[in-house]
Amino acid sequence: MEVVLLTALGVGGATVIGAAIGFLFKNISHKFSDIVLSFAAGVMLAAAVLGLVIPAVEFGGGGVIGVLIATLGIFLGAICLNLVDKLVPHLHKLAGVDFETHKENPKIGKILLFVFAIAIHNLPEGIAAGVGFGSGNTAEALVIAGGIALQNIPEGMVIIAPMLSAGISKKRTFIYAALTGLVEVIGTFIGYFAVSIATAILPYALAFAGGTMLYIISDEMIPETHVHGGQRGATYALLVGFCLMLAFDILIG
Repeated sequence: MEVVLLTALGVGGATVIGAAIGFLFKNISHKFSDIVLSFAAGVMLAAAVLGLVIPAVEFGGGGVIGVLIATLGIFLGAICLNLVDKLVPHLHKLAGVDFETHKENPKIGKILLFVFAIAIHNLPEGIAAGVGFGSGNTAEALVIAGGIALQNIPEGMVIIAPMLSAGISKKRTFIYAALTGLVEVIGTFIGYFAVSIATAILPYALAFAGGTMLYIISDEMIPETHVHGGQRGATYALLVGFCLMLAFDILIG
């Protein structure tokens, strides 16, 4: 339980670390941000497949039944995130505003909606980390949590400049950034306790968490890293992240 607690705080704290970097370097280039985000996407992709989807097949009994259970869970996770996207602003549509050159103060309401959207998307990421621990494979769970934490750093960075440019005080900006990380901590415990209480749902929960991560990677992270002209570097950064986690998974296996 202590490992789960520390990991939950680490996953949520990564957003705070990103926010602190955002305060220090307000004009981080899109190219650098995209490379970091793409690397995180590669890590998350490997973590989703190796740490969630494949174990879902195995815990589901393997064979055709296991594949069917995993497929069902993946699509349920993706559909859930799709419904969330219908209810809150799309992350890359709002993040696509070039805040580095946009000198007029955007409306605070729009900025806070952007932050709220990130917080909502953080919940299933936290659940994915918690479900990983619920499977009993601590090493795999730490890989998943590490990938999510890496993704949270540039996410925390990107929300600082918009809020400051909108006239929100530094104190409130930091609090809002920290709250988006707190959502992830809550999600981690939801995933962990849900699986611990009802182990029968483990294969479905693993696949569901994997589906949410795959959806976020495809619908949010990759498109965001391919709109600023640095898509080639972003693609290679994703491959590096994926291969690094693949090697790590083999070594700890």
